[in-house]
Amino acid sequence: MEEQFILRVPPNVAERIERLLNETDPSSSEDKSLDLSFSEDGRSGTFMIGNEHFPASLLDLPCVVESYKTYDDNSLIKTADIGQMIMVRESGDAAPDVIEYRHGLTPPMRDARKRRFRREPDLNPELVSRVEKDLLKIMARGTAENLDILKQAAEQEVEENARGGNKKAAPKPAPKHDVPENHTNAGEPDRSDSEESDDSV
Repeated sequence: MEEQFILRVPPNVAERIERLLNETDPSSSEDKSLDLSFSEDGRSGTFMIGNEHFPASLLDLPCVVESYKTYDDNSLIKTADIGQMIMVRESGDAAPDVIEYRHGLTPPMRDARKRRFRREPDLNPELVSRVEKDLLKIMARGTAENLDILKQAAEQEVEENARGGNKKAAPKPAPKHDVPENHTNAGEPDRSDSEESDDSV
Protein backbone atom coordinates (compact mmCIF):
# COMPACT_ATOMS: atom_id res chain seq x y z
CA MET A 1 0.00 0.00 0.00
CA GLU A 2 1.14 3.51 -0.78
CA GLU A 3 0.49 6.79 1.00
CA GLN A 4 -1.37 9.11 -1.35
CA PHE A 5 -3.28 12.37 -1.24
CA ILE A 6 -5.19 14.59 -3.64
CA LEU A 7 -3.41 17.79 -4.71
CA ARG A 8 -5.90 20.41 -5.94
CA VAL A 9 -4.29 23.52 -7.41
CA PRO A 10 -5.53 26.60 -9.33
CA PRO A 11 -5.76 26.19 -13.14
CA ASN A 12 -2.66 28.29 -13.91
CA VAL A 13 -0.57 26.27 -11.44
CA ALA A 14 -1.93 23.02 -12.91
CA GLU A 15 -0.72 24.07 -16.38
CA ARG A 16 2.75 24.81 -15.05
CA ILE A 17 2.95 21.45 -13.24
CA GLU A 18 1.78 19.60 -16.37
CA ARG A 19 4.33 21.42 -18.51
CA LEU A 20 7.06 20.57 -16.01
CA LEU A 21 6.10 16.87 -16.01
CA ASN A 22 6.00 16.67 -19.81
CA GLU A 23 9.39 18.29 -20.39
CA THR A 24 12.25 15.95 -21.24
CA ASP A 25 14.81 18.19 -19.52
CA PRO A 26 13.15 19.67 -16.42
CA SER A 27 16.37 21.32 -15.26
CA SER A 28 16.04 23.92 -18.04
CA SER A 29 12.56 24.98 -16.93
CA GLU A 30 11.87 28.01 -14.76
CA ASP A 31 9.53 25.92 -12.58
CA LYS A 32 12.04 23.17 -11.95
CA SER A 33 11.47 23.05 -8.19
CA LEU A 34 8.32 21.89 -6.42
CA ASP A 35 8.04 21.95 -2.65
CA LEU A 36 5.38 21.62 0.01
CA SER A 37 5.82 22.51 3.66
CA PHE A 38 3.41 22.60 6.60
CA SER A 39 3.27 24.56 9.81
CA GLU A 40 3.21 23.01 13.29
CA ASP A 41 -0.56 22.50 13.30
CA GLY A 42 -0.24 20.18 10.28
CA ARG A 43 -3.26 21.74 8.55
CA SER A 44 -1.91 24.90 6.90
CA GLY A 45 1.21 25.21 4.80
CA THR A 46 2.87 26.61 1.69
CA PHE A 47 3.15 25.17 -1.80
CA MET A 48 6.11 26.39 -3.86
CA ILE A 49 6.61 26.12 -7.60
CA GLY A 50 9.66 27.92 -8.94
CA ASN A 51 9.94 31.18 -7.02
CA GLU A 52 6.23 31.52 -6.29
CA HIS A 53 4.57 30.61 -3.01
CA PHE A 54 0.91 29.65 -2.63
CA PRO A 55 -0.99 29.02 0.62
CA ALA A 56 -2.23 25.45 1.08
CA SER A 57 -4.60 23.69 3.46
CA LEU A 58 -4.98 20.01 4.37
CA LEU A 59 -8.67 19.05 4.34
CA ASP A 60 -10.49 15.81 5.17
CA LEU A 61 -12.65 14.42 2.37
CA PRO A 62 -16.26 13.45 3.19
CA CYS A 63 -15.57 9.83 2.22
CA VAL A 64 -12.65 7.56 1.45
CA VAL A 65 -11.54 7.37 -2.19
CA GLU A 66 -9.82 4.24 -3.49
CA SER A 67 -7.00 4.57 -6.03
CA TYR A 68 -5.89 1.87 -8.47
CA LYS A 69 -3.00 1.22 -10.83
CA THR A 70 -2.87 -0.87 -13.97
CA TYR A 71 0.03 -2.21 -15.99
CA ASP A 72 -1.88 -3.75 -18.88
CA ASP A 73 -5.11 -1.68 -19.05
CA ASN A 74 -6.95 -4.82 -18.02
CA SER A 75 -6.17 -5.69 -14.41
CA LEU A 76 -6.57 -3.10 -11.67
CA ILE A 77 -4.50 -3.17 -8.50
CA LYS A 78 -5.61 -1.18 -5.49
CA THR A 79 -2.80 0.99 -4.16
CA ALA A 80 -4.28 3.22 -1.44
CA ASP A 81 -7.27 4.63 0.41
CA ILE A 82 -7.27 8.43 0.10
CA GLY A 83 -9.02 10.40 2.81
CA GLN A 84 -7.37 13.82 2.61
CA MET A 85 -6.79 16.55 0.06
CA ILE A 86 -4.26 19.37 -0.09
CA MET A 87 -5.99 22.44 -1.49
CA VAL A 88 -3.68 25.08 -2.93
CA ARG A 89 -5.26 28.52 -3.40
CA GLU A 90 -4.31 31.92 -4.70
CA SER A 91 -2.67 34.34 -2.28
CA GLY A 92 -5.76 36.56 -2.01
CA ASP A 93 -8.24 33.72 -1.37
CA ALA A 94 -9.53 33.17 2.15
CA ALA A 95 -8.45 30.10 4.07
CA PRO A 96 -11.15 27.50 4.79
CA ASP A 97 -12.52 27.77 8.32
CA VAL A 98 -13.17 24.02 8.69
CA ILE A 99 -10.95 20.98 8.30
CA GLU A 100 -13.72 18.84 6.79
CA TYR A 101 -14.26 19.56 3.11
CA ARG A 102 -17.98 19.66 2.30
CA HIS A 103 -17.72 18.37 -1.31
CA GLY A 104 -16.46 15.13 -2.77
CA LEU A 105 -14.23 14.80 -5.83
CA THR A 106 -16.98 14.20 -8.41
CA PRO A 107 -20.12 16.22 -9.31
CA PRO A 108 -22.56 13.69 -7.73
CA MET A 109 -20.76 14.18 -4.40
CA ARG A 110 -21.23 17.95 -4.37
CA ASP A 111 -22.26 19.15 -0.89
CA ALA A 112 -22.10 15.51 0.25
CA ARG A 113 -21.87 16.27 3.95
CA LYS A 114 -25.23 18.08 3.86
CA ARG A 115 -27.14 15.99 1.33
CA ARG A 116 -25.94 12.44 1.98
CA PHE A 117 -24.98 12.32 5.65
CA ARG A 118 -27.44 11.90 8.50
CA ARG A 119 -27.96 15.09 10.48
CA GLU A 120 -27.11 15.16 14.14
CA PRO A 121 -30.23 15.26 16.32
CA ASP A 122 -31.00 18.45 18.22
CA LEU A 123 -30.79 17.32 21.83
CA ASN A 124 -30.77 19.35 25.02
CA PRO A 125 -27.34 18.82 26.64
CA GLU A 126 -28.83 19.02 30.14
CA LEU A 127 -31.34 16.29 29.31
CA VAL A 128 -28.60 14.08 27.84
CA SER A 129 -26.39 14.47 30.91
CA ARG A 130 -29.32 13.76 33.27
CA VAL A 131 -30.29 10.60 31.38
CA GLU A 132 -26.65 9.51 31.34
CA LYS A 133 -26.41 9.90 35.13
CA ASP A 134 -29.65 7.97 35.61
CA LEU A 135 -28.41 5.14 33.40
CA LEU A 136 -25.13 4.94 35.28
CA LYS A 137 -27.02 4.76 38.59
CA ILE A 138 -29.31 2.02 37.26
CA MET A 139 -26.31 0.05 35.99
CA ALA A 140 -24.77 0.37 39.46
CA ARG A 141 -27.93 -1.36 40.84
CA GLY A 142 -29.31 1.90 42.15
CA THR A 143 -32.39 3.92 41.28
CA ALA A 144 -32.71 6.95 39.08
CA GLU A 145 -33.37 10.33 40.71
CA ASN A 146 -36.48 11.06 38.65
CA LEU A 147 -37.93 7.56 38.97
CA ASP A 148 -40.80 8.68 41.22
CA ILE A 149 -41.76 11.44 38.79
CA LEU A 150 -41.73 8.96 35.92
CA LYS A 151 -43.90 6.53 37.92
CA GLN A 152 -46.45 9.24 38.70
CA ALA A 153 -46.59 10.30 35.05
CA ALA A 154 -47.08 6.68 33.94
CA GLU A 155 -49.85 6.12 36.53
CA GLN A 156 -51.65 9.29 35.44
CA GLU A 157 -51.46 8.17 31.83
CA VAL A 158 -52.91 4.76 32.72
CA GLU A 159 -55.76 6.39 34.69
CA GLU A 160 -56.56 8.75 31.82
CA ASN A 161 -56.63 5.85 29.38
CA ALA A 162 -58.96 3.92 31.71
CA ARG A 163 -61.32 6.89 32.06
CA GLY A 164 -61.29 7.45 28.33
CA GLY A 165 -62.11 3.78 27.78
CA ASN A 166 -65.21 4.01 30.02
CA LYS A 167 -66.45 7.09 28.25
CA LYS A 168 -66.10 5.54 24.85
CA ALA A 169 -68.28 2.48 25.41
CA ALA A 170 -69.23 0.58 22.30
CA PRO A 171 -72.77 1.54 21.14
CA LYS A 172 -75.37 -1.19 21.39
CA PRO A 173 -76.63 -2.53 18.08
CA ALA A 174 -80.09 -1.29 17.07
CA PRO A 175 -82.87 -3.88 17.63
CA LYS A 176 -84.20 -5.55 14.52
CA HIS A 177 -87.90 -4.95 13.91
CA ASP A 178 -90.01 -7.74 12.45
CA VAL A 179 -90.81 -6.88 8.88
CA PRO A 180 -94.47 -7.74 8.06
CA GLU A 181 -94.87 -10.13 5.20
CA ASN A 182 -96.28 -8.77 2.00
CA HIS A 183 -99.64 -10.50 1.39
CA THR A 184 -100.41 -8.97 -2.02
CA ASN A 185 -99.76 -12.29 -3.75
CA ALA A 186 -101.73 -14.30 -1.26
CA GLY A 187 -103.86 -16.05 -3.87
CA GLU A 188 -100.93 -16.96 -6.14
CA PRO A 189 -98.46 -19.69 -5.31
CA ASP A 190 -94.85 -18.66 -4.85
CA ARG A 191 -92.77 -19.02 -7.95
CA SER A 192 -89.17 -20.01 -7.79
CA ASP A 193 -86.39 -18.63 -9.94
CA SER A 194 -86.31 -21.84 -11.94
CA GLU A 195 -89.96 -21.42 -12.94
CA GLU A 196 -89.33 -17.86 -14.13
CA SER A 197 -86.44 -19.04 -16.22
CA ASP A 198 -88.64 -21.78 -17.72
CA ASP A 199 -91.31 -19.24 -18.75
CA SER A 200 -88.76 -17.03 -20.43
CA VAL A 201 -87.59 -19.94 -22.59
